[in-house]
Amino acid sequence: MRYVDEFRDGRLAQGIAAAIAREADSERSYSFMEFCGGHTHAISRYGVTDLLPANVRMIHGPGCPVCVLPIGRVDMAIELVLQHGVTLCTYADTVRIPASKGLSLLKAKAAADAGGGEVRLMYSAADALALARERHDRQVVFFAIGFETTTPPTAVVLKQAQALGLNNFSVLCCHVLTPSAIATILESPEVRQYGTVPLDGFVGPAHVSTVIGSRPYEFFAEEYRKPVVIAGFEPLDVMQAILMLVRQVNDGRAEVENEFSRAVNRDGNVKAQNLVAEVFELRREFEWRGLNIVPYSALRIRDAYAAFDAERRFSLAYRPVADNKACECGAILRGVKRPWDCKVFGTVCTPETPLGSCMVSSEGACAAHYTYGRYRQVT
Repeated sequence: MRYVDEFRDGRLAQGIAAAIAREADSERSYSFMEFCGGHTHAISRYGVTDLLPANVRMIHGPGCPVCVLPIGRVDMAIELVLQHGVTLCTYADTVRIPASKGLSLLKAKAAADAGGGEVRLMYSAADALALARERHDRQVVFFAIGFETTTPPTAVVLKQAQALGLNNFSVLCCHVLTPSAIATILESPEVRQYGTVPLDGFVGPAHVSTVIGSRPYEFFAEEYRKPVVIAGFEPLDVMQAILMLVRQVNDGRAEVENEFSRAVNRDGNVKAQNLVAEVFELRREFEWRGLNIVPYSALRIRDAYAAFDAERRFSLAYRPVADNKACECGAILRGVKRPWDCKVFGTVCTPETPLGSCMVSSEGACAAHYTYGRYRQVT
């Protein structure tokens, strides 16, 4: 546990907490959004909010790739399995996302056993490609989700598939982009149907920034006067980022600061960025759960790799589907409501029986609060 324990040191946490309490102006309130689900998970698991003064509030953002995936995209994956008989390779946390007609990929997996389709759980895009090379008799589709962090590996396997002439492999691309989502949170009238929340700054996603760098967030600091601190996912990382945000607000500054300097720089991984640009292009629009249609917020496969695009190969059409009316995921992802504000939280909706996407992934706000019992403090 060397190099990890030092970021979970209780004495250091108390010291940072004391600094936050000392420097936070008691005459005002502070509201900071942690965009990434990894931060939400750390905050709940380690009780970070218990160490903050009452006037410093953390607001959960939409930063879990599973949480923001709309029902219609899951329906497309299920269609591939049940109607086209493919072997769908996916990450484990996607299989329980509730979809249309009471289905999920987990239920589709059971139904597909008799019809020829398959759902395989994979750790990486490379595993899906390896399966396609072994099983020439099967159409293998990789269900690619995630932010900028997981996009370069998908680009790699698409290039490899083309080089190998692998005609039984394709990708259902659902990669999305974080800066576009932040812009939508700040300015979109469609998002504000859920209400508005005061935002004094953002805790930025570290893993995303290892790829894209800190530069893309400078726009939010300059244009919207919102400070951003790129932070790691350990509890002391998050607390140090909160302290840095408090100091910026007190000073009247709006800058991008990098707490996670041990892995992030301003320019990011240029080689990975170039690889992604070669294989993918921007979609004109893409639906995010909780944010509705967000322009230029997702990627599609370029024409040069069209033969490996599952949407084109199987003539898939996206159909938007409304969320369950009892589920408050949209408002929770926007930060307007907290998990325990949802009437079905912890009763009908639990990690074992999720009603909405926020309860499916361990990084989802609802799942994090439920798992670590934080909601019990307010019920």
